[in-house]
Amino acid sequence: MTIRVIIVDDQAMVRAGFAALLSAQSDIDVVGEAPDGRQGIEVGRATHPDVVLMDVRMPELDGLAAARELLDPPPGVVHRPKVLMLTTFDVDDYVYEALRAGASGFLLKDAPPADLISAVRVVAAGDALLAPSVTRRLIADFAQQRPAPRKDPSLRLNGLTPRETEVLELIARGLSNQEIAAALVLAEQTVKTHIGRVLAKLDLRDRAQAVIFAYESGLVSPGA
Repeated sequence: MTIRVIIVDDQAMVRAGFAALLSAQSDIDVVGEAPDGRQGIEVGRATHPDVVLMDVRMPELDGLAAARELLDPPPGVVHRPKVLMLTTFDVDDYVYEALRAGASGFLLKDAPPADLISAVRVVAAGDALLAPSVTRRLIADFAQQRPAPRKDPSLRLNGLTPRETEVLELIARGLSNQEIAAALVLAEQTVKTHIGRVLAKLDLRDRAQAVIFAYESGLVSPGA
């Protein structure tokens, strides 16, 4: 199955470079581009991509606002793509807020080409791009800097079984399903089942929001 992608970035060279790289893959099809968030929403609604590569800072409408529009569409719009935020090392609260809004993760613009290709495939498959160590550090930094906006999120942990709580903690530490399976001596399919139950019980969209929740609830301490 071909992965449909659009690229939303205000730098034409970035769009062209990413498009050329991704289009060269047999399983990826770049179906649109946009120079700002507002046009990105329009292109997204017109082309129905599986994955949107979204720059954080753009004119007209920034990546956070555009991501929110795409991830929480108005009534009548049923398509909801996966959103992968693109950023530089000088990340800020935009990325954290995007993850809380339902983005599937973020990728540094200067990441190796292979990482970009892999990121698109990972996100298209429904997983979150949270494995790289740099991502874990940034998520922890955001959680440490931001006050928890939820009302008593720790109380929601009471609905999880001890095993589900263990799985959530390991997700928050950036472990993959395979690594969680090895750490807990479980089959990988069993880990996937536990993750599905955790998301359902906590009313979370995906793995990215599970990480944010784990920090906000105090289950995982930043930097620990």
